[in-house]
Amino acid sequence: MNQADVTKLVSKLRIKVPPKHRRLSCPEGPEGRLNKLRKTVTGLIKYERIELNYYRGDEARQYAERLISEAINHGDCHKPTMEMADFWLLEKELVHKLFKVLVPRFENSNSAYTRMLKAPKPAYGRYIDKAVLELRGNPYPSLQNKQTNNRQLLQNILLDAAKYDYRQAKYAEMAEKIEKSEESSSVKTTNIEHNN
Repeated sequence: MNQADVTKLVSKLRIKVPPKHRRLSCPEGPEGRLNKLRKTVTGLIKYERIELNYYRGDEARQYAERLISEAINHGDCHKPTMEMADFWLLEKELVHKLFKVLVPRFENSNSAYTRMLKAPKPAYGRYIDKAVLELRGNPYPSLQNKQTNNRQLLQNILLDAAKYDYRQAKYAEMAEKIEKSEESSSVKTTNIEHNN
């Protein structure tokens, strides 16, 4: 079997995967690390959007992507795929959701199945890198502002009002200068007429 045939057997992920797994701190060792990742993947499939530490989310994202891609490629009749879903999903009713809800949603998708966004930094307190990991096409409102120049945002309304006030003040100054220049020119013309 040549190299081209082997690449068809392995599904390719649409996200960047580091060559080594992350060292997530866990007092229970490798089993505890896997249990944390299994809980994260289960939570992602169940809630479709979760907030967690960035590194844990980045590591769990790879496994969720692989699980969904295998489910799309092989379906629920493939025994290794069912064993994989049974291992990663701690709540067994989510296996049904994976094959009946998520597979039809992502069947024709040509991008990654998950999206990871960095959460904003807190104003005070200890800062830990936080991220939001979500499945694409979830029922929640988007976290990304698609219209960066939305006129209805409060800061844009306040800026527009400030611009309007500034322009009105400038127009008033210009009108006063024009009136003064007209008065001085009319005074000069009357003085010239009187002298002649």
